[in-house]
Amino acid sequence: MQNAPEPESTLIGVEYEVEIGPVAHGGHCIARTDEGRVLFVRHALPGEKAVVRVTEGAEDSRFLRADAVRVLEASKDRVEAPCPYAGPGKCGGCDWQHAKPGAQRRLKGEVVAEQLKRLAGLTPEEAGWDGTVMPAEGDKVPAGEVPAWRTRVQYAVDASGRAGLRKHRSHEVQPIDRCLIAAEGVSELGIERRSWEGMASVDAIAATGSQDRQVVLTPRPGARLPIVELDKPVSVLRVAEDGGVHRVHGRPFVRERADDRTYRVGNGGFWQVHPKAADTLVRAVMQGLLPRKGDTALDLYCGAGLFAGALADRVGDKGAVLGIESGKRAVEDARHNLQHFDRVRIEQGKVEQALPRTGITDVDLIVLDPPRAGAGKQTVRHLAALSARRIAYVACDPAALARDVAYFAEAGYRVRTLRAFDLFPMTHHVECVAILEPAAKGS
Repeated sequence: MQNAPEPESTLIGVEYEVEIGPVAHGGHCIARTDEGRVLFVRHALPGEKAVVRVTEGAEDSRFLRADAVRVLEASKDRVEAPCPYAGPGKCGGCDWQHAKPGAQRRLKGEVVAEQLKRLAGLTPEEAGWDGTVMPAEGDKVPAGEVPAWRTRVQYAVDASGRAGLRKHRSHEVQPIDRCLIAAEGVSELGIERRSWEGMASVDAIAATGSQDRQVVLTPRPGARLPIVELDKPVSVLRVAEDGGVHRVHGRPFVRERADDRTYRVGNGGFWQVHPKAADTLVRAVMQGLLPRKGDTALDLYCGAGLFAGALADRVGDKGAVLGIESGKRAVEDARHNLQHFDRVRIEQGKVEQALPRTGITDVDLIVLDPPRAGAGKQTVRHLAALSARRIAYVACDPAALARDVAYFAEAGYRVRTLRAFDLFPMTHHVECVAILEPAAKGS
């Protein structure tokens, strides 16, 4: 009879002096202890020497997570974090406040390149990419300053009713007085300056191109809604225990502006968070696809219809656009937003289920903007079978993009061009637009 295994021996709190290695996907760098144990280290930069403290892991863990708590030899790219809530054990929202803005973009470019090589077997040159991550218009700020870009902020609420942000990989709340990356329209609501007793979270939304402001309250079970009196006019929604969203007062939607069109986005639904993101991505997608009058096109995971609207404008009356979206309210919004286009249809359902039901066997153009997990092999194979002239893949996760690009390669499509945009400054997130075409065309 075997003895029961010894309980795992935690290494949380143990400190190591290490050389910081390359950046990795997820907002950290890789380091190794003298014994060769792998560490994923936050708050460090490549090339630094630092003392790191383990935050997750045990003796039998494949790797450890750690924070750099003392920098012994600093990188030339290091700056003092502008936000007092950034750093080990504090807010988990920003990953790179301790790096110069240009260095942040270089690090993100290295991550995209590494994921492409590891998961898709592509060099930047083979992907038609120059290796740069472009800042959004107006985001070039000096080192030590932070662009205020986040038009949608989800505040967590602690037991005392104070609003804050989650700590990294934790449910613990870091109370804050102000979020530096929050857009002016969010900051001016004054969420942090009042009590939210009984609430689990407060989402604040500041629309781009209109003065619409909205808060979405998620109460704790059994709690009553507070009377919301903020510093600016605002509509209020409530999330019910069954997940439904209900209007308390004001409009149940905000009006967003992009590509010279106004889009209604209801019930706190998805819209690009950076105020320049929607226009930046539409421009990149349309420049890559080069739609022609009379084209047929798909907009998959279409949300409120951003790309479907852009396609409809460009394919004209003789063209046709089909959008597919799983969210019921987003479908209602997309149909409302695009009601003036006779040749646009929006279907509700998961792409992998709804697309086969349409009976479509060929299209000219495809746009897909899947969730963070990507589209997956089954959907990619179906899309490749439609023989589109070009496909635009909009990706918020470079690992998912690289995996799906590999599936496209198996199905006969290659990457023609790739562009990367820094639409989430101070964080590790990066947005990419890959344009794919049949491999035979590029051979």
